[in-house]
Amino acid sequence: MEEKTDYVLESRCCGARFSDGNWELECPNGDGAALIFASYGKKRLEVKEENPGLYRYADWLPICRMLEGSGAPVTYRSEGLGKALGLSNLYVTFNGYWPERGAEMRTGTFKECEAYSVCARERAGGEKVMVVASAGNTARAFARVCSENRIPLLICIPEDNLDYMWSVEPLADCVKMVATEKGSDYFDAIHLSNMVCEMEGFFPEGGAKNVARRDGMGTTVLSAVTTIGRIPDYYFQAVGSGTGAIAAWEANRRFIADGRFGNHLMKLMVSQNVPFTLMYDAWKAGSRALLPLDEEVARKQCEAISAKVLSNRKPPYSLKGGLFDALTATGGDMFAVENGEVKEAVQLFAETEGIDIEPAAGVAVASLRQALEEGKVEREAVVMLNVTGGGIGRLKAEHPVVYRKPDYVFRIGAGAEEVKGVIKELFG
Repeated sequence: MEEKTDYVLESRCCGARFSDGNWELECPNGDGAALIFASYGKKRLEVKEENPGLYRYADWLPICRMLEGSGAPVTYRSEGLGKALGLSNLYVTFNGYWPERGAEMRTGTFKECEAYSVCARERAGGEKVMVVASAGNTARAFARVCSENRIPLLICIPEDNLDYMWSVEPLADCVKMVATEKGSDYFDAIHLSNMVCEMEGFFPEGGAKNVARRDGMGTTVLSAVTTIGRIPDYYFQAVGSGTGAIAAWEANRRFIADGRFGNHLMKLMVSQNVPFTLMYDAWKAGSRALLPLDEEVARKQCEAISAKVLSNRKPPYSLKGGLFDALTATGGDMFAVENGEVKEAVQLFAETEGIDIEPAAGVAVASLRQALEEGKVEREAVVMLNVTGGGIGRLKAEHPVVYRKPDYVFRIGAGAEEVKGVIKELFG
């Protein structure tokens, strides 16, 4: 179904405006250290309830079509968790599977918001294969969308994270998956994907640089603001790359320009899982640059966290328009959460709200508790809690799932020739 959105792209650095001609990921003027963003023709958001799933927010998505099968974030005023935390205006934006709430994301994660937006973005190049590097949830979401819509896809994922690669239905042959060996992490998967993208016939999804990814994630804020009727005072989320928080900031700015929901920036309150606290450490040190971290130490830290999806060693933190700028602009803060706190938070949410949530969402809940204990959030403030994944336990209980094995496992340090040989054979 066609749904061509009116937008142009703009550089966060030089301000250049240009058309989205061929999957643009950077400013043509070479502002590689700055994110580009979409500037939409419609300054006032019209929620189109007649559109399926995510595409009710099509006005602020850089898309040319609507795909089948998408869900959308669901926002509701919390009674149970709000009461337990002593918050009178806590709003949960739930991403996952919770039919009674109208949440129908069949991968249980808000990464579906990215996938349904990215895969609906216009691009030239015919049948080239999209390449996605992931710590787990993104891969599962893209696998579902590409499988159901017959879009060629190659996933690169660490072997230690293969437990995330399940689906309700078997994946179509257009989806292939390769892994980096045990002991590797998300950064190794990214490195592998970069080598593949140098081959003819493949192109990078783009990660945080892809405006469709960010604006797809930003639909969590579109859901919250249009449900609440105003821009929240605080936004809580756990971060691996920080892309979701950047997207929240960008959506917030659009709502200010819209003019109907307030003129303030909500404070971004984001969190990481101890011991892997790369961005937290830099933020607390007042540093735009990430602090040095030994590669092997980083891998061990990533292995130790309970929220494995929060393990990006190369996040868009420092660049213009990245997380450092977003936190600075909004007067936000970062929190560090121990594994024990994550477990307690997951249990608290289940007890008070009646649905299971993922460890990464537990990190966000725990950080909200921390912020309240430290007096950083007023009890009467309007708080948005972005539950980035939930209902997976419920989903698996109701639907038998299929686990996807990798088509090939690469050793750490595999050379370009080996990679190219394997990939050519896979897609031959």
